[in-house]
Amino acid sequence: MRTAIDTSVLLDVLVDDPAHASGSESALRRAAAEGALLICECVLAELGPSFARPAELDEFLSDLQLEFVPSNRESALLAGAMFRTYLARRPRRAGARVVADFLIGAHAQCLADRLLARDRGYYRDYFKGLSLLVP
Repeated sequence: MRTAIDTSVLLDVLVDDPAHASGSESALRRAAAEGALLICECVLAELGPSFARPAELDEFLSDLQLEFVPSNRESALLAGAMFRTYLARRPRRAGARVVADFLIGAHAQCLADRLLARDRGYYRDYFKGLSLLVP
């Protein structure tokens, strides 16, 4: 079982979020016991500012047994298609999602078996074939 990991789950653990760290840590342990844990370039980029040096980020990733697996053409095109659907659906004054969320979802759908994320609804709305693991 290959589980892609959303940034929110990793930040919960990194900053020891009082509301979410415990659940996210448990979900990460469960997913790791069942197979590989993957992150894409968006997650890597979103985590980067939390570390003073790349070596510290590498150590964090290693400690959690996270493997960097870059996106491919198929996942990038899927992200673009889902983002286009999102743009067509959203009310003009609604808060905007960023394309990174769609890249993470598409990466998981194309290159993993499921996504571990504190789903806020859009993964379920836009990635119907994606299995979600929610802490």
